[in-house]
Amino acid sequence: MDKMKLYTHEEMLDKIVGQQGSPRRDALEAELHSYLIGEAIKQARKDKNLTQAQLGELMGVKRSQVSRIESGRNLTIGTVARAFKAMGIPAAFSFGNSSFSLC
Repeated sequence: MDKMKLYTHEEMLDKIVGQQGSPRRDALEAELHSYLIGEAIKQARKDKNLTQAQLGELMGVKRSQVSRIESGRNLTIGTVARAFKAMGIPAAFSFGNSSFSLC
């Protein structure tokens, strides 16, 4: 019986999506990061027992905007910061050698 070759997750991503640094791989990773940030905001909102409408009121936006944020769309650093600040949750951002904290 022939041995089956096993591939790492990274090897499969390289083969199917493209090497790290390729436009297709960068787009996939950016989309994944946006999704995960949106999920973190959604989980934080639920932990605070807030509805999307209530969070929107705290942020000064409509419920539909909160929905887009939680789905990873329309994300900017300012929007993410505003969401966490509105819920009173400390958050920190790092960019290379620079970082800043909220709350």
